[in-house]
Amino acid sequence: MSDTSLNVTGLRVTGLHHVAFTEHGTEVTDALQRLFGLAVAHTEPAEGFTERMLRAGPCYLQALQPTGDGVVQRAVQRRGTGLHHIALQVDDVAAALTELATAGARLIDPVPRPGGMGTLIGFVHPKSVGGVLIELVQEGAAP
Repeated sequence: MSDTSLNVTGLRVTGLHHVAFTEHGTEVTDALQRLFGLAVAHTEPAEGFTERMLRAGPCYLQALQPTGDGVVQRAVQRRGTGLHHIALQVDDVAAALTELATAGARLIDPVPRPGGMGTLIGFVHPKSVGGVLIELVQEGAAP
């Protein structure tokens, strides 16, 4: 399916960057390593959580483990371990967010912000995408 006739924006997704999940400890990460042989390619502390990126072919699985108060801790408290968001790779996050806002999408981040592994990111509110939290990722762009 390469038909883009339904695309109301000029936004071009270049790939799936990662699928993120929350976990209380490292139970999911440990199982992914043990059962599927996925290795942690990158670990990075962030405000209120630790991010672990497990390489899965051309994209990643992202483990989000709470280390204090914040969005990840609230997600774990509300829903437990499970899917958190899907991240789509784009060439230009700022342009993508502008395109989406113009098309009427509700944004969590109206402008890009630094993400893990030297990326720029921006989140689209789940209410604009049928209840799914979407992150846009631009690699190698963070200052």
